Formats: sequence, structure tokens, C-alpha cells
Amino acid sequence: MPHSPVMRALLLAAGRGERMRPLSDHLPKPLLELAGKPLIVWQIEALARAGIADLVINLGWQGQRIADALGDGARWGVRLAYSREPEQAWETGGAVATALPLLGGAQAPPFAVLSADIHTDFDYSRLFAAQARIAADARATSAHFVLVDNPPHHPQGDMALGADGRVQRHGRLLNYGNIAVFDAALFADRPARQPWKLFPWLYAQVEAGRVSGEHWRGRWFNIGTPQQLAEVDALLRASRAGAGAVRIPPPRG
Repeated sequence: MPHSPVMRALLLAAGRGERMRPLSDHLPKPLLELAGKPLIVWQIEALARAGIADLVINLGWQGQRIADALGDGARWGVRLAYSREPEQAWETGGAVATALPLLGGAQAPPFAVLSADIHTDFDYSRLFAAQARIAADARATSAHFVLVDNPPHHPQGDMALGADGRVQRHGRLLNYGNIAVFDAALFADRPARQPWKLFPWLYAQVEAGRVSGEHWRGRWFNIGTPQQLAEVDALLRASRAGAGAVRIPPPRG
């Protein structure tokens, strides 16, 4: 289904993947496979199904291998552009600010930012409603976060979701799901080509009540270790093999 305006998305793929070593010593983490398919390709296919076809991928550790593997994206019906960083990547904030020209610049429609190494059944077409809300009045809503149940490796959570659909710092804390939509102007004056973290800088928008959110209760994994990769791989393969309705629990660790 077509949407207007077009939404671009930044896939974060520049990290070293320290916890994934030794697997990530010889292959960038986004190219590690789940059920025979690279982590980043699961994300590209999901975005394509949602009608989000203009994608930017930031590259750091062994980044050229990612570009060589994915090319221009035509095989998935998307258009890929690459934002190149040094092997010591520029953190999420620096990555977004650096990629901003490729995302259309500070006057562009709101865009999505998501990690290349999560695996989820979240329907990315849900983000168009958030994009429209931000585009209609960025002074009232400057960002939208997808929150998920706290995984075992991060039980304390990050943020809460109020009854009004606004993200807040206090309450029943949930995990930031590494999926968001941002007003492009947020990054207009932020430093590019240098490292800085998205949080706590972005908490100022949360505390001002300008961040909407949703709680996704479906499948979501942050694939961080070889054990997690193996567990989710096995569960996906079992599901594909027709093992019936497989409940996929969060991986340990």
C-alpha cells in the first residue's frame, strides 16, 4: 500500500559487536545469519514489505563487506545508500547526524531509525502513523519510540509509557526497542562525523512530553551473543519446518 510522504529509514550496522565475538571477528555482525538469512536482510525485507524502500545503512567495522553483500538493494525492491564511518563508530547520535544528508536533510519528512541486529515481527508500516503525527506538528511530537518487554540482559528497562501514549521516565519501565521515528530537524545542529550517544541527550524531548510511544508485545530479540544467535536460529528453523505454533521465548543472557 503506498504511503505519503515517503519514509526513509536508517539501519544501524556500524558496531563492532564485541559480545558476539569470536563470530564477529571475521564477519560484521549484521551479516551473521538467522535461519540461513543475514540479520540485516531480515530487516530489509520487513521494511520493504511495509513500503519503506529508501534505506540508508551506516558502515563501520568491516563495513565494505556489508556493502559488497547488499549492493544497491534492487534484489529486495529497495534503494540502499551507505553512510561510512571509521571502524570506531560514531555511536547512534553521531550516526544519525552524519547520515542526515542521505536521509533528506533537516527539512526532510520524519524518518525511521532502527538497529540492523534486532529480529522482530513488528510491522514497520505502523510507523507511518507516527510519521504523520510528527509531520503535522513537530513542536508537539518530535519522536516516536517502540518499547518492548524487558529482556533478561536488561531487566531494569529504560522508559515507561503513559496512559496518554507519551513516553515518560518514571512508571513501569520498558525496554527501548531500537526502533524509532524522528523529526529530521532534531538533528539539524547536532555534530556529525564524531561520536555521541542518542541518550541521555534525547531524554530532554521525553521530559518535555514530546515523544509518543507504543508497547510492542510481539516477537523481539536483540541478538547480542553467539548463544542468543544459536537459540533464535534454532527456534526459527523449527517454526519453518512446520512444528506448529512455536512460542519463541526471549533468549537467555
